[in-house]
Amino acid sequence: MKLKLDDQGHVVVSDGKPVYVDDSGKDIAFDVEGTVASIARLNGEAKTHREGKEKAEKALLAFEGITDPKAALAAIQTVKNLDNKTLVDAGKVEEVRQEAIKATKAEYEPVVAERDQLKSSLYNEKIGGAFARSSLIVGDKATLAIPADLVQARFGKHFTMEGDKVQAKDAAGNVIYSKSNPGAPADFDEALSILVDQYPHKDTILKGTGASGGGSQGGNGGGGNGGAKTMTRAAFDAADPATRMAHSKAGGKVVD
Repeated sequence: MKLKLDDQGHVVVSDGKPVYVDDSGKDIAFDVEGTVASIARLNGEAKTHREGKEKAEKALLAFEGITDPKAALAAIQTVKNLDNKTLVDAGKVEEVRQEAIKATKAEYEPVVAERDQLKSSLYNEKIGGAFARSSLIVGDKATLAIPADLVQARFGKHFTMEGDKVQAKDAAGNVIYSKSNPGAPADFDEALSILVDQYPHKDTILKGTGASGGGSQGGNGGGGNGGAKTMTRAAFDAADPATRMAHSKAGGKVVD
């Protein structure tokens, strides 16, 4: 990236932040304070990871010389059964263990089911709500031409819950980081914008990027179809199902 300069050669500033231009030509207001804070946080996390690694390595020294963990666990269980022989006959140990497991499951399975339901509800509210409220989808400055449910159908798989926060990951499973605040994960709208930019058929879901040139049709042509976009048959057939559905739902046309 490079600094953006005005006509007098002065650095352009937005909200007190110097503006840079990235490789794609987009303006990015660089948050210096946020970047410094992120670097300090990452250094702290690195120290915590290093100390945890050293602690784990020290704990493993107690098991030095054990080459077959399964055999060691089996031997421990055998000794435990022998120690409990005065309480439970050796032939009844497995029966008692299974009964204990059954009783535990009966007690805690409803709790686990309720937890999973609450987790699912939280996911739907946080991520579904983020799509429904995104400024890229709704409002005067919306850039996407398809409704929130179709945007979520295409890009929702990239968003997960980390604790109580929404986090985005790319196709390789890597966290998507902010361009304006390096070192910090991108917020929802910035992450969605990055994912849309990487989408190979983005022209079919962005406003004002319909086909042009030979074979395309104007916004008011073709039976009052408004601003519906036109796709060639080849482009429509090459698009994924979500994109084809979005194009059709938006009233788009397909031409040979």
